[in-house]
This record gives sequence, structure tokens and C-alpha cells, in this order.
Amino acid sequence: MDEVARLVEAFRTRARSVAAKLDVLMDLERLNDPRILPFLLQVLSDRKEPAHVRIHVVKRLRSGRLGTDGRRPVAHAMMQVLADAAGPDLRVQTALALAEFTDVEWVVPMLGSLACDETEPLDLRYSAFTSLERAGPAPECVGLLRQLLSDETLGRSAQSLMSMWHCE
Repeated sequence: MDEVARLVEAFRTRARSVAAKLDVLMDLERLNDPRILPFLLQVLSDRKEPAHVRIHVVKRLRSGRLGTDGRRPVAHAMMQVLADAAGPDLRVQTALALAEFTDVEWVVPMLGSLACDETEPLDLRYSAFTSLERAGPAPECVGLLRQLLSDETLGRSAQSLMSMWHCE
């Protein structure tokens, strides 16, 4: 059994505590192997995994060096986490991480939907808004910001951003 297989097996069978799972994930992160990304996506998608473990995976995927083939599956897995109404901290971290994936299809509309949804927690809405900011003044983003102009909470931020982008 090679190192990746050994670590994946350790994560699945022996790592019972959050700390042990995080240790295994950190050991995996030091390796460069194409099997690691699918494994991380499985962990992220597993609702039974502790939130801290899934948050660690989100942060790793956000800052990871993904090839063009890996960007879309990662973005889609993150959007699924947001759609599944995972825990609040996981959702905030995921919305922030999606700032790195605004070029992937459906990411900007999802972030816009979250930012505009007044029933969502403010920290999640603001995280989605800041991720939209990273997308830049694309027509889709400007349209979403225009929707936010009348929002009591994010309207001023949307106005300020549109002004900065010279889109008034």
C-alpha cells in the first residue's frame, strides 16, 4: 500500500477524532497525487464529516493549486455544500472560497442569490457579496449589485462597489 492509500485508509478507519482527521488531511496535503482531489471532494460532500474537517477541506481547496480540470468539480462541490444548508461556519467559509471560482459556470448566480436573500444570515450574505466583488465588473455581477441597491443591509456596499467600478 502506498502513502496516499495508507493515509486515505487511516482517515476512513482509524481517525475518529476531528484532530486525528485533520492530522491525516495535513499529511495528505504534503503529497502530490491525482487521487487526493477526488478524496477531498468526497470528504467535503460527506454530511457526516465534522464541520471543522469540511472547513479545513474548503480552505485547502481554496488555496490549492488546481489545474483547469479540477476547478469545475471543486466549484460544484462547494455550491452543493451551500445548497445543502450545511452548518453556518461551513457555509460562510464556502461562500468566501468561491471567490476563487467566479469564472466557473453558475458560481456568480449562486453567490448573487445568497447575497440577495434577506432570510440568510448576514455573515453569509456578506461573504457572498465579497466573493462577487472578486468577480469584477462583469455584466452579471453589475446586474446582481443593482438588485442589491435597494437592500437595507447591503445596499450601501453595493452602491460603493458600483461607484468604484464606475458602473453607476
